[in-house]
Amino acid sequence: MRADRILPREVPDAARGGAIMSADRPALVVFVADEASEAAIRGGLGDVIGAQMRRGTVRTAVKVLEKETTPRVLIVDISGVDDPFAALDDLAGVCTPDVRVLVVGERTEIGFYRDITRNVGVHEYLHKPLTRDNVARLFAPHVQGGGDGGHDRGGQITAVCGAHGGVGATTIAVNLALELEEVTRSHVALLDLHLRGGAAAMMLGARVTSGLRVALEEPERVDSLFLDRVAVPISERVRLIAAEEPMEADVKPTEEGVRRILDMLRQRFNHVVVDVPMPPGPMERAVLQRARHVVLVMGPEVASIRDTVSMRKLVTATGSPGRVITVLNGLGRRGYLPIKLVAEGIGGPPEVVIPDLPRQLPRAANLGRPALKDSPPLRRALAQLTQEIAAVRTSTGQRSFLARLFGRGGN
Repeated sequence: MRADRILPREVPDAARGGAIMSADRPALVVFVADEASEAAIRGGLGDVIGAQMRRGTVRTAVKVLEKETTPRVLIVDISGVDDPFAALDDLAGVCTPDVRVLVVGERTEIGFYRDITRNVGVHEYLHKPLTRDNVARLFAPHVQGGGDGGHDRGGQITAVCGAHGGVGATTIAVNLALELEEVTRSHVALLDLHLRGGAAAMMLGARVTSGLRVALEEPERVDSLFLDRVAVPISERVRLIAAEEPMEADVKPTEEGVRRILDMLRQRFNHVVVDVPMPPGPMERAVLQRARHVVLVMGPEVASIRDTVSMRKLVTATGSPGRVITVLNGLGRRGYLPIKLVAEGIGGPPEVVIPDLPRQLPRAANLGRPALKDSPPLRRALAQLTQEIAAVRTSTGQRSFLARLFGRGGN
C-alpha cells in the first residue's frame, strides 16, 4: 500500500524574477477529455470567477502546469490513462502543495475510489458519466473553499546544522537545496536562520532584505504576500529566504514567528531546507521539533565527535520526530582523523561522507557560485543525501513514486 501523499507545486520563472505564487492565480482550472463531462462540470459548478476550461487529460495538465501558475483548485481527467497513479505522480511535480485536486475518470470500483482519495491525497473522485447534481454535491464544496480541508498537506522540513562552527553546514544546506530541485523536480525553499553573518546569500550571489527579521520578530505582520516580498529566486524552483543583519543588531526572533514562516513555506514548497544555527535557542528548537530530517554536519576531528554525540541527544530531547542523518565533511583532510576513528567516536559510520575539497568549496563561496556545479565529488555525496531525504533513485536519475507526494500530517 502506498503511503498517503498529495500533489504539490507551481513553476515561476526565476530568470524573470517571477513571484512564488501569483496574486491572481486561477481559482479553478479544469482539464477534461470530452464535451459531456465539461458540460456537467459547468452546470454543476455554475459561474466561478477566474475558472478556465481546457480539453485534455491529466497528461495535458502536466505539460501546461510546468509553465503556468498552479490554480487553487484543479480538476483533471484520468480517462484512458494507462497508469493514472504515475500520471498523478507527474502532476505532483508541477503543483504547489496547497492545490486542491479533484479527479474524474472511468473506473467505478470502490477500491479504486478509496485508493485514490485516501492514499494518493486526491480530495474527491467522480466516475463518468458525470451529472450536474453529482458535480454540485461533491465538487462544488471544494471549489467554494469548503470540503475536506482538515488535512495537513505541506512540504517536508529538513534542518541542517553543524556540530559546531566551521564544519560546512551552510555549504551543505545551500547545495542540498539545489540538488533536491534538480533530482526531484521539486520546489525548494532555503531558509537561512543565521540572521547575522549568514553565508547562504553570499554563496548564491544573492541580495536579501530585512523582511525575514521582521517576520520572525513580529509574526502578526506576516501576510499572504510575505513570500513574494522576501523570497529571492535562485533558480527555476529554488527560493532563498535569508537576512543579513549587522553584527550590532539586537535581533529577537520568536517561536511563533518561525512557526508561522515554516507553515507558509510548507504550503508553497515541496521541501524546506533550513540552515539552523547552533547551539539552538527557542527559535532553532522549534525548527528541530518540526523537521522530518535533521542533517548533522561534522568534521573529522575530536571536537566534532564530542559535539555530534551531544547534538544527537539534544535533538532527541526536543521531541523531534525527525531522523538524524550524520554527514562527515572533509574526510582526508591532512592532520585530521581517519573515518575509522570517527565511526568509533560517534558509535557508527556516518550516513554520508564528503571528501576534503580544499580548493573547490572556498573558490565557489568566494565567487557566489554553488559548488555543486563544479565539484563532482560533492555532487555524488549530495546525491546520496538526497536519496536519504527524498527517497529518490539517484543512480538512475529516476524519481521514486513516493518521493514527491507528501503524507498527511507530515512535516
